[in-house]
Amino acid sequence: MNPLVSSEAGQQGRHALGRCALSVNVNRVALLRNSRPVGIPNVVRLSTIALEAGADGITVHPRPDARHITTQDVRDLSQLMKRWPQAEYNLEGNPFHNLMELVREVRPHQATFVPDSVEQATSDHGWDLVRDGERLRPLIDELHALGVRVSLFMDPDPAAMALARAVGADRVELYTEAYARSHGHAEQAAVLARYAAAAQAALSAGLGVNAGHDLNRDNLADFLRAVPGVAEVSIGHAIAADALEYGMAETVRLYQRCIRQAQVRTP
Repeated sequence: MNPLVSSEAGQQGRHALGRCALSVNVNRVALLRNSRPVGIPNVVRLSTIALEAGADGITVHPRPDARHITTQDVRDLSQLMKRWPQAEYNLEGNPFHNLMELVREVRPHQATFVPDSVEQATSDHGWDLVRDGERLRPLIDELHALGVRVSLFMDPDPAAMALARAVGADRVELYTEAYARSHGHAEQAAVLARYAAAAQAALSAGLGVNAGHDLNRDNLADFLRAVPGVAEVSIGHAIAADALEYGMAETVRLYQRCIRQAQVRTP
């Protein structure tokens, strides 16, 4: 059994150690590589640089059309992560498409179930558990038997958190695009309050809390200050964009600095 799913402390992951973990999503690295048949940039190499610079994990979201992350990338990164036992490997995707076979093969630390359609450019909504909960339950049970933690990609709806726990999820990943759009605008406080309420509902239900989508260096610290108990953030697009300017290693350090700043408590 993977110890990350074997206890309440394990479910909280690195947050149990007092900080939010940073998982670097390397989909955009793969998307750039796939634009030319020359194998650069190298996904494993950039992931290695991220881990060496202090990333707490690597996330990939392999889609059925392999437009960025490929099955071979999933396997290659699985081998890389064996050399980084302190870091976590997170596979995202729709369990009714291609995700389950990959999770069964590589057995990552975490599988994040996302309800995206085949044609979607990117994830844009969370699960409707009233409709899909019973379909998800046996898949969650199967991954638990394999020692894999399961997180469900969810909109910030406090009422849905108990449903996520009821179908067996270990965590939820709060879909943060609405927050990112509101950042710096008059509605930011109200939107953040909704995320804080959803996170508190998740924690009260016994779930761990992850977050991701359009988080960046400008908005990350404000989110973490306002939203309780975030164990992990998964960031890809913004990290890839910043890496063009600062390099991958320095970019990871900048994001870890944002996380540390968010955790400074003023008297």
